[in-house]
Amino acid sequence: MVMGTVLSYRLASLEETIAQLSREDCQIMAGGTDLMVQHKSPMGAPARFDKPVMFIDHLKELKQIDQVNQDLHIGACCTYTEILEHPLIPNIFKVAIKQIAAPAIRNRGTLGGNICNASPAGDTLPLLYIFNAQIRLRSSKGERVVGIQDFILGPRRVDRLREEILTEIILPEMLADRIVFEKVANRRADAIAKISFAGSMRLEGGRVGEARFAFGAVGPTIVRSLDIEQKLKGEAFPLDPKVVDGVVAYFDRIITPIDDHRSTAAYRKTVALRLLRHFLETM
Repeated sequence: MVMGTVLSYRLASLEETIAQLSREDCQIMAGGTDLMVQHKSPMGAPARFDKPVMFIDHLKELKQIDQVNQDLHIGACCTYTEILEHPLIPNIFKVAIKQIAAPAIRNRGTLGGNICNASPAGDTLPLLYIFNAQIRLRSSKGERVVGIQDFILGPRRVDRLREEILTEIILPEMLADRIVFEKVANRRADAIAKISFAGSMRLEGGRVGEARFAFGAVGPTIVRSLDIEQKLKGEAFPLDPKVVDGVVAYFDRIITPIDDHRSTAAYRKTVALRLLRHFLETM
């Protein structure tokens, strides 16, 4: 198949796709909702790619959603709409997905694509971080699993080798008394986040058993601190105001937003810290 002037492939199986990737460096494309924008040409001309395009959105091996023991396995090419409609998907993910773009984009965009695009404003990423999502990659040499915090290296930079393909996202079971997702944008949907926040907390006998927090669009990658989460364990709940102040002050130091056409750094930091404080005080 030829796409514009660039060769493209749409192979019948995952095995054939992996075999071709081992022989040739290709641009992998699932829904294309990010790639087509990144590679757009002026005046409506076809998108331009500097290497062959490998289409994977049709591969049934990448479109399964299953529960294995207590872990949820989501195929990398499951679209947002398919995830939204599946009964195994936690409701909090459906809350986030309903705020992603418009229905037409949700019908094409995929969870794997959102991860590999690695935008710090990616709507699903803060939740994937607090769920400790695992990323499974396959190549002709075998497969490996890596935590999402190690897979995403920076804006549009991920730990994927040339011949590898992301096959599924694994969500380990998370027990929590409360899980929240908040997105601040010009519109609730069909707009890129100015700032996003995901938080979870589990109580044990009136004390914090576990707490997790992640912020999007306030740094080059999702901002999370395992150190501060660990320090909250065992704290009496409701949290002492001094404890809340300490957590907020810690994130004040490590959140590093930027000014851009969507918002200002000052606004992003202020809203992020207020979302965190509200969660800690009202959990």
